[in-house]
Amino acid sequence: MRKKIVAGNWKMNKTPKEAIALIEELKPLVKSNEVEVIFCPPTISLLVAVEAAKGSNIKIGAQNMHFEENGAFTGEISPAMLVESGVEYVVIGHSERREYFGETNQTVNKKVLKAIEHKLIPIICCGETLEQREEGITIDLIRQQIKIALKDVKAEDVKTSVIAYEPIWAIGTGKTATSAQAEEVCASIRKVVEEIYSTEVAEAVLIQYGGSVNASNANELFNMGNIDGGLVGGASLKADFGKIVNYK
Repeated sequence: MRKKIVAGNWKMNKTPKEAIALIEELKPLVKSNEVEVIFCPPTISLLVAVEAAKGSNIKIGAQNMHFEENGAFTGEISPAMLVESGVEYVVIGHSERREYFGETNQTVNKKVLKAIEHKLIPIICCGETLEQREEGITIDLIRQQIKIALKDVKAEDVKTSVIAYEPIWAIGTGKTATSAQAEEVCASIRKVVEEIYSTEVAEAVLIQYGGSVNASNANELFNMGNIDGGLVGGASLKADFGKIVNYK
């Protein structure tokens, strides 16, 4: 049985003081031995978040990372900086990074390889637009994204990685893929991992669903056979996140 994993992507929300307050509020609400809980605050709040989460079951992840070790990359953060800060996870290739900051499947792959090199666990995002879904190319597109993201990644590293399926049309819109739609795509992700590696690797990798996940739909989504938890946006900024973690 794969352990469920629920990550809160705070996006560009919460100052350092607000981050501490939110973690303190959520600590007693997310205690679960059955679910891996991750908070991904803005970069400026990573250090205080790591400190605030000490002694709890909460892990801290970053929302982004550069694929170079250091250099003239104004505004970026390196993998070594994340590791030294106490970060354990990093979100890679979120649709907002792709849309607003020009990230491609190829840069996602570079970041995945660099994260693994530094023992950071990548949360690799993939997803389609509404237009692409209506054109019937969702599965083809997702397979391409996953194949390129995992290029040159070793099987043992895929086993400990996380893949997050986030239909772009469902992010922050209030629209959620039906459990059947989400399960279909997550199953296809597991299938392509099996094709590239093996059944063993495919059964080990954790696959999340993201896209307007909330307290009312988490149970149905997370109980699908190929959905191992969620990458949660807006609902991770309030007490309802506790209900999502304790979805049963």
